[in-house]
Amino acid sequence: MWLLDKFLKAAIKQGRMVVTDYDGATYEYGSASEGEPPLHIRLTDKKAANHIARYPQVGAGEAFMWGWLHVEEPHDIRDLVLFVTKNAKGDGERALKPQGPLRKAAQKLLATVDSLNPRDKARKNAEHTYNLTRELYERFLDEDRQYTMAYYRGDPATTSLEKAQLDKKAHLAAKMYVQPGQRILDIGCGWGGFALYLARHYDVEVTGVALAPDQIAFCQERAEEAGLADRVRFELMDYRDVTGSFDRISSVGLLEHVGTPHYPQFFEHTARLLAPKGVMMSHCCGRAGPPGFTDKWTRKYIFPGGYIPALSELVSQSEKFGWEVTDVEAMRFHYSHTLEEWYNRTVLHEKEIVELYDERFYRMWLFYLAGAEQSFRHGNMVNWQIQYVKDREAIPMTREYLEAESARLRAADEGNVPQWHLDPALREAAE
Repeated sequence: MWLLDKFLKAAIKQGRMVVTDYDGATYEYGSASEGEPPLHIRLTDKKAANHIARYPQVGAGEAFMWGWLHVEEPHDIRDLVLFVTKNAKGDGERALKPQGPLRKAAQKLLATVDSLNPRDKARKNAEHTYNLTRELYERFLDEDRQYTMAYYRGDPATTSLEKAQLDKKAHLAAKMYVQPGQRILDIGCGWGGFALYLARHYDVEVTGVALAPDQIAFCQERAEEAGLADRVRFELMDYRDVTGSFDRISSVGLLEHVGTPHYPQFFEHTARLLAPKGVMMSHCCGRAGPPGFTDKWTRKYIFPGGYIPALSELVSQSEKFGWEVTDVEAMRFHYSHTLEEWYNRTVLHEKEIVELYDERFYRMWLFYLAGAEQSFRHGNMVNWQIQYVKDREAIPMTREYLEAESARLRAADEGNVPQWHLDPALREAAE
């Protein structure tokens, strides 16, 4: 316990935390805040403290997953994660990361090796994350199953996730400057929401590709049900195997899974697929600072092969293959609000998720969502929306068209915002 005690004494400056070790010994950190009850943490295994202290990002998550760490009511694991990372913001944040040149170098090397995604590995990685049962994603995503950042134009406290996801799609579609009769490629199409959105709002043909079989099966079912199967085609395919010519390309939440060693291949192949006066729109999680590496816990349990890129990595690689960057937007804090809502919906469906999997999976998922939220709330994570062209004449000279088209799409969606799918009792509890 002495190592964890040393870490917490240095890290906790705001608020108060009380830790009870497995042997009943109690340790207190920080200072009491008026009107705020202290966080009470209970460790139930003699190995827990050492496991957490050795590498907090991995150890804390695993201790919570395994039931070695409990957060006493009225708080929960999200409160603990946000409490610790808020205290660690700035200089203290380094305490949560591997220290020492050798340890840092080793972690970076392992992360780089893990980001190699040849076709067979890319498919396995996608299936690891996206071939989880449909019922899981139904429990915490919006009705359209948008598993990426929502766009909160108004107060997140009064804006539903469904509305914010619709506004995200309008924002992205406007940036694509879509014209009637065009062919669109949606790389990493997820559960088909954005591809179907484009087909509903424009007279276009859309091809969506992804690597998780259940996702593609669900997309095809949705296209048939919506009466759009003649204009929207979904294929179980690696984007590297796509051929033909497209007027517009979208990739939403895709570049995080490509892996930095494959960025040259991504930009070279998409340049080959895009028509001369085409537009490519990319939306991905990103680092607001320099390049880094994916932490071990996320690579191991959630997104094997995943990496969140710095803007410099995306721009420098695209430039090598003839791309021009014509619009960049750093989306700050939107994902933290999205993840908070996903977390709340997951908690409301605890019983069902435990029945689908088990307690360990449920706790793992909570820790993942809470940890991701803190990265976008207190860390240096943002979302990048980047517009690429091969010919600068492909888009209007000023940005007015973006706001005008986004407003038109939002107006068209008025009255069509899907309602939260929870049963009435859960919905009432949440509200």
